[in-house]
Amino acid sequence: MAQFTNQAQLTYNNVTTNSNIAVGEILEVLSVTKTAVRDTYGQQDNVTYIISIVNSGNTPFTGVTVTDDLGAYQFNQQAVVPLDYIDGTVRYYVNGVLQATPTVEAGPPLRIENLTIPADGNAIIVYEASVNEFAPLDTTGTIDNTVTVSGSGITAVTADETISAEQTPVLSITKSISPVPVAENGVVTYTFLIQNTGNTAITTEDAVSVTDTFDPVLRNLTVTFNGEPWSETTNYTYSDLTGVFTTAANQIEVPAAAYVQDPVTGAWAITPGVSTLTVSGNIQ
Repeated sequence: MAQFTNQAQLTYNNVTTNSNIAVGEILEVLSVTKTAVRDTYGQQDNVTYIISIVNSGNTPFTGVTVTDDLGAYQFNQQAVVPLDYIDGTVRYYVNGVLQATPTVEAGPPLRIENLTIPADGNAIIVYEASVNEFAPLDTTGTIDNTVTVSGSGITAVTADETISAEQTPVLSITKSISPVPVAENGVVTYTFLIQNTGNTAITTEDAVSVTDTFDPVLRNLTVTFNGEPWSETTNYTYSDLTGVFTTAANQIEVPAAAYVQDPVTGAWAITPGVSTLTVSGNIQ
């Protein structure tokens, strides 16, 4: 409910006197809420938002505009925007019935125009946005998003939604071989590079394992993890009949990634946490 004030002046015989200040209230009949389908986001995620606008009055509102700032925030005296609207994803419902797609300007900010909110009714807008390089990904990262509903004869109303960066590791593994080529009965080394671009470290309790079948089969294995020697049975198992190599449970750790925001552009760069497993042996 918004207040307004008014004061009159009375002038006579070159004398001016003021009235009391009258205080009125405008009953706001439009309300808006904004909800993300998921309350967390990850790297290169898509986020689905639902905007609900309720008109509790007895007069419809036409020509309504919804503006979404897509999470814009100030960095180094400039605005950076962590979300990109995904073209063609807007769905517009009036009292639960799907309507023709309204006018959409991707922005930022995103603008959805020419909406109608019926008397004693509601409108729901659903759309998707993608997480980009300006979204913070560390454990304290959030995207704070504001939507504004405005139009002729409307006291603008806003709603906020905050989603948080997922607290999770994100692993990948690459394998290389050396030397190339290798002589018959020579020694070959497989190097497994395990990278974590997530904001949470992998610990031995996560029970990460690496399995490989060496073909051709190797013998006289030498295994290291992050430069430290590993021993068979304690750290890994291996069959020189089948070539199946498997790390033992609770042996692998990978640190969390580091995130640095470019001081000029505001874009976040990811330096993965890395662990390295090497396996060397003679080709049978």
